[in-house]
Amino acid sequence: MPTDSVRRVRRCLSVSWLLLGLAGAASGQVLTSPVPGRSPAPAVPAQDAPAAIPGQGPGVHSPLSPFAPLKPREDVVAWSVLTDVKTQLRNRRIVPVYPMAVMALNHKTQRVQGFMLPLDAGEQQRHFLLTSVPPSCPFCTPGGPESMIEVRTRAPVKYSLSAVVVEGTFVVLMDDPTGLYYRMTGAVAVK
Repeated sequence: MPTDSVRRVRRCLSVSWLLLGLAGAASGQVLTSPVPGRSPAPAVPAQDAPAAIPGQGPGVHSPLSPFAPLKPREDVVAWSVLTDVKTQLRNRRIVPVYPMAVMALNHKTQRVQGFMLPLDAGEQQRHFLLTSVPPSCPFCTPGGPESMIEVRTRAPVKYSLSAVVVEGTFVVLMDDPTGLYYRMTGAVAVK
């Protein structure tokens, strides 16, 4: 019998593939489910299809979210700057093309505000993703790679469901094998 975690992953995959199928149907593509026994998502008219494929793009803070959206701050890099990334196909790979405003942040100390998506178990985190919107599913990222930063801290940071601010060396990743666009090292939590 599947555990609760396995059931949640299957449910999340089913919903993701349903949404991908809806987006594919609108573009004339028919996507099939990777889960055995599942049928392809039904075709829908183009006007009812989502604007973007889930898991890509800067993410949207749901008005139904129990978490407050990020409050504007002058002392942090705005997510609108970080999410203004284009992509292009090079050698059969999709790679990011960063604007000058993003490249100007590279290898400099920066502050960023966001929501923690832990990568390790425990209340104290040294390695996590910082995202522009709060996660809505424990197994799904809330947006595309331009809306998250891999963070490695000097000292553990207490996990929080509320927004946090971290400061560290900000690195723009040109061709990361994990698909990430940004990393922050030597980070510390700030108020």
